[in-house]
Amino acid sequence: MPPERPDDDVEAGDLADVPRPRECTRLVGHAAAEAAFAGAIASGRLHHAWLIGGAQGIGKATLAYRVARSLLANPEPGAGPASLDVDPAHPVARKVAALSHPNLVALRRHRQPGAKALPTKIGVDAARRALDLFGSTAGNAGYRICIVDSAEDLNANSANALLKMVEEPPPRSLFLIVSHAPGRLLPTIRSRCRALSLRPLSEAQVTEVVAGFPGPFRAPSPEALARAAALAEGSVARAVQMLDPATAGLVAEVEALLAGIERPDWRRILALAETLAGREAEPLFEASLDTVFRFVSSELDRRRAEPPARLAALVEVCDKTARAAREAATFNLDRRPLVLSLFGDLAGAVRAA
Repeated sequence: MPPERPDDDVEAGDLADVPRPRECTRLVGHAAAEAAFAGAIASGRLHHAWLIGGAQGIGKATLAYRVARSLLANPEPGAGPASLDVDPAHPVARKVAALSHPNLVALRRHRQPGAKALPTKIGVDAARRALDLFGSTAGNAGYRICIVDSAEDLNANSANALLKMVEEPPPRSLFLIVSHAPGRLLPTIRSRCRALSLRPLSEAQVTEVVAGFPGPFRAPSPEALARAAALAEGSVARAVQMLDPATAGLVAEVEALLAGIERPDWRRILALAETLAGREAEPLFEASLDTVFRFVSSELDRRRAEPPARLAALVEVCDKTARAAREAATFNLDRRPLVLSLFGDLAGAVRAA
């Protein structure tokens, strides 16, 4: 059972009643990635920096904490077991879950005491405080470990602070850098990391993970879970979002609007834009974009026999929308014009195709 969290304990990526990655001692899927780490540890040639890439919500951070937990529970060189498993009752497992182990630091976005909201980026001061760990000697001659979750949350200054440490790492230090889009990371950081790409989970694996969440998470009906897993595209986080009634209702509304996209219902589209305008609606906005991109993908697949030139407009709408969404997030722009433009552009592209 995950530990209870105070109301002011908020981190990026939190899902209601779902354990955080550092609280999960079990990982579904990604056996090859686990084997790569276990083999490197057993050989005594563990690279000092790993870039763990893949879609959001598929287990990248959970894997990173499993690696950290195993190394911290077995600090002596060559003492690591063949598996990364650590008993959940082990003192190290409890300390990792609480982020209280002296040899572990997590560089992440979290709300500071007294703050009203999460920071939009990991600042350089937070990065320097975290990286102070590497100015000391690790206890028990073990590893000092930094988990970055995620690299996309670093700003330019905090990324450079991390780069300096990764360029000249102290002995027995380990950097586990989680990234949802490794290609956007500084090339100088990428070049110093061993890249490890994780694939999305299967529907069965997503179902297994969600069904295994402990209380107070409310187990969904088999029908609701099956639909959520089918729409999740291999992401547990996305499946959990799809189980939320508000998200499920919004996805159904977007799907209905897309079904009649050649004759847009602007009254309903305006209502949708209003729903997605607030800052607190960011998860709903992301779910809407995912639904639109799934629609475009299915259209491209359905029309794959047609000349590429006729389908180019659909691809351009996705590219334009993705850029506009990133700009809206970066500069805190009003999402309403973006939503209206998206449906207008998409209607024109579908008619043209």
